[in-house]
This record gives sequence, C-alpha cells and structure tokens, in this order.
Amino acid sequence: GIKCGGVLSASSGNFSSPNFPGPYPYETECTWLIVVAEGSSVLLSFSHFELEYHAACAYDYLQVYNGAAQDQGNLLGTFCGHSPPPPFSSAWHVMSVVFRSDRHVAKRGFAAAYRKDACGGQLTGLSGEITSPRYPESYPNDAECRWSIGGTGSGGPLTLVFADFQVEGSQGCGFDYVALFDGPTAAAPRLGHYCGSARPPRTVSSTPYLLVLFKSDFNIGGRGFKAHFYSAGECQQVFTTVKGNFSSPRYPNFYPNNLKCQWSIQLPPGYRVKVFFLDMELEGRSSLTGGCDYDHLAAFDGGAENGSLLGRWCGRENPSPITSRSNQLLLVLHTDRNMAKRGFSIAYVGVVPMNVSCTRTDFHIQIPVQSLAHLERNRIYLGTPSCAAQVVGRNFKIHTRFDTCGTESQKRNNTSVIISTLYIDFSSGNQEDIHQYEVQCEPKRKEASVTLIAGPDPSRLSQAENLLDAQQREGRATDARETKSQDTSDIVFISICILAGLLMVIAVVGLVLL
Repeated sequence: GIKCGGVLSASSGNFSSPNFPGPYPYETECTWLIVVAEGSSVLLSFSHFELEYHAACAYDYLQVYNGAAQDQGNLLGTFCGHSPPPPFSSAWHVMSVVFRSDRHVAKRGFAAAYRKDACGGQLTGLSGEITSPRYPESYPNDAECRWSIGGTGSGGPLTLVFADFQVEGSQGCGFDYVALFDGPTAAAPRLGHYCGSARPPRTVSSTPYLLVLFKSDFNIGGRGFKAHFYSAGECQQVFTTVKGNFSSPRYPNFYPNNLKCQWSIQLPPGYRVKVFFLDMELEGRSSLTGGCDYDHLAAFDGGAENGSLLGRWCGRENPSPITSRSNQLLLVLHTDRNMAKRGFSIAYVGVVPMNVSCTRTDFHIQIPVQSLAHLERNRIYLGTPSCAAQVVGRNFKIHTRFDTCGTESQKRNNTSVIISTLYIDFSSGNQEDIHQYEVQCEPKRKEASVTLIAGPDPSRLSQAENLLDAQQREGRATDARETKSQDTSDIVFISICILAGLLMVIAVVGLVLL
C-alpha cells in the first residue's frame, strides 16, 4: 500500500525512498522515470544514502538505468550499504531509478536530486554519443558544454570519432570551437582545438579519461557536431597473433546498450582468418522485417566496413565457421538502446598458406618460410615426426611417397583416396598447441586438397573446411614445374604401356608366321 515512484518530468526535482528520513518499509519496489527535454541529459546526485549492506547487494538495493528500459544493457550500477553512488549523467534524455527492499532489516534509505543538463555531463559507459545543443538545428549562442568521459573501470584509453561537424570557422578558432583534453579536466594536455566544417580526426586518449569542451560566442552559429566515443579496452581490439579468442563486453553477463565495438584480426600476408562462433545470444530479429535490425554482429573481409560482408547475425543463432579471403577480417557489434543479452564468444585461427599437390605415388607440400618464420623445420611434419619438412630456398617442403609417413588408403564417395595428416606444432613451454591439416589425394586424377581439422581447441573447433581455392590451384601450377623433374611415375607408366604394346605386336606377327 506504499505509494512511491512515478514519472518526473520537470527540468529539476528531488525524490527519496518511502518514509525518508525514517526507515523505509519492507518488501517495497519503487521505480522513478526521469524525463527531460529531448536533446538534454539528466544529471543525478545523492545527498543521503543508507541501505542494508550485502557484498553483492542481494537484499535491499538501488539501481540506476540509462534510459527507460530496465534491462542489464542499460544498467549504470547497483548500490547498497552506506557509500552513496557517484553522480550520474544519462546518455540521452531519460533515466530510471529502481529501489527494492526485502522483508528484513530497514535503514533510512536515500535522498536524490536531478536536473536537466542542456549539454555536457559525466559519461561513464563503454561507449556513447554526444551532440551539440539542439543538434542538428543551429546551436545557441553563448553556450559552454563540458563532457567528461571515463570512469568505466576498464582502464583503457578512449577513442572519439566525429560523425558530423559544422562550427563557426575563424583564424585560430577563437570564436566557436571544440577542444579535446587528455584527461578529466581542462588542466590536462590538449589533444585538439577545432572549428569550421572539416571533421576533426579520430582522437585517442592516453588515459582512461577524455574531456570534450564546446564553446560558442554571441553570434553566428552552425549545425554543431555529433560524435561517438568508446573504450578501447573491451570494445576495440586488434589481434595480430596466429590464434586468439575474444568476447562481447562483460560476457557472459549482459552486454551494455548503445555500443559499436570492433575487433580487427590482422595476420601476416598469405594467411587467411578462420572464425569459430563458440556461443551467441543477441537481441532477436525484427518481427516486422525478419532482419537483424536491432543488436547484431557483422563480419567483413578485410580491415574496414566497406569490405565484402561475410555474414550478419542476431538472436540465438549458431553460425558455421567463416573464412576470410584475405589476411584481415573485421567483426563489428552494434547494440541499440534496449534489450541486451549475453553476447558472444569467438575463437579464431590463422589458416597457414600452403600449396599441396600430388601424383599417382607422391605428396608435394610447400609452405612459405615467412609464414612460419619462428618455427624450426622439425615442427612441421607429415604423419610422423620422422617425415619433417626440409628448407628449400624460401619454402618448407615435404616430398614423400604414399607408402610412408603414416598415409592410408580410404574410400570416400566410392572413390579411392590417399589420406595423411600434416602437423604444425606451435607449442610453447608446457602448453601444447598443434594444428592439424588433413591432406588428401585422388591418385587417378592427381588432385589434392587440404582441410583444417584441429585448430587452437580441437574439442570445440571440430568443423572442417576445404582450404584449397583457385589461388592454391594457380600456385600448384607453379609448384608443378618444380616437382616435374622429381615425378617419374607417369613416364615409367607410359613406357611400360608402350613396351607391352610392342610385345603384343611381336607375338601376333610370330603366330601369323607360324
């Protein structure tokens, strides 16, 4: 029967827990929805805070949400005990505050105040968006706005990217301008000072904080600006190792809303990138379009979003592994303002560039030394360690007959094939890491193929993919010139056929003469 919560739509105001400053009632749930003018943000602060304490705030607690939706992606923090929450600034014009108490132990509760902030504020999310006042309409005169970005706990640097920029221009940018500082205040080193209509360059802080200062004078305005920021820790990563794994921010807990995260995999020339999706749960497809219109993960061939789209996923899909066509692959996660889920976990492995060919009796395998420059030749072998690669020029080479090196004959699709396993041992110290490729030859047609059968985690990355494409076939033609002198099996076979034919002719002539 306790009345609490409600919609707070004034430009400023106060609210508190029921009965404050007396003890709050048991088994109570209150929700305050704070809504200010669109284009503004909400500044929230606490003057008193005293709730029942629990290490995980499992009993009585207060939660602050960025926006109206109460899902984990919007959650700015959960608080209890005697330490008041820090001041908060919403990423847009709506903020929610939820208070819950259980059936035991009541304290005095809390008192809070909020106000509309026309611009600026403290932004603590992993990513977000800031705009000049009234954007995209002309900004007001005599404005001064400060956005202090940081304090996410990730500890990584911050990146700021301007999507639009039009501010009154002048020599030295002395009238209207945007200034960037490498820290939480204007006392920090300045990273840039901009005006006019040219978009400022991408800016990366050297600290976990970044201050954006916007000032306008008494006349002449412009459209203003729109910019995105993100933490370079969990949300922006570049991988250059031959194998690795990563996940969405906060995985396996719910990812934050309003994100744009990028993971770029950049391997040495010749490699291709194979990505395995170990787990995925994103917001589902749109009921109207059936597409991934809300939260989604996209993969692009190359290092930029203008590359070929390899896939776009959402919901609880279980995508098959994908392989890039170049040595770079980019994954981009977009999340909107509502409905966060568990996210995803991904592993990748660099597919070693190699040429594989065969005759009726032999395998020929060639791998550029620069692709495995840090490996000794005995770490690369076919079937058994005794069949290790040799270094010939700039290549590791394995040339072996079918009756050696653990090869075996099998029937596949009613066709006789010769099978062996190529091992590349990346193990270091006590950690075993052996990549396995199945090498296959169809002797009658002299066609070879190679398939990755075990990467960084054989128990989970068991799906195979044929890695022999047109580029390898072109390479095989070049390699064939090198192996032609070694391949005498065809010549012997033809010679035997000619000799048998001659013997048959002689035998027939002899019978006729008799």
